[in-house]
Amino acid sequence: MYKQLINCLLIVGAAMYTTSDIYPVSDFNRKSAEHIKRIQETKAPEVLTVNGKAAVVLLDPESYDQLAQGAELLRTLDNIRLAKAEHDAGKSKPIEQVFSELSAELKARYPNDL
Repeated sequence: MYKQLINCLLIVGAAMYTTSDIYPVSDFNRKSAEHIKRIQETKAPEVLTVNGKAAVVLLDPESYDQLAQGAELLRTLDNIRLAKAEHDAGKSKPIEQVFSELSAELKARYPNDL
């Protein structure tokens, strides 16, 4: 679990762009094969600009997957932190009560299906 988080942080850290990672979209249109090859080889993202402003970021699939998995892990850890804080604040219910309330709600909503 922490390995994914570390990989995410490494990728995010690698996302600190230098001017050599920023290209106008017109350059990409003319030399897309070169850009794709460079991204695949270096695993470094490239920023494409339109009228001098960042428009898109290009990543290789593996880096994107790691970034997406890392972001999901961070969301999960944040949800766990929030749930723990609610529990610690006395805002939680015993699981038996939750299931009982859910069962009653489902029976009321779908009386012929249960």
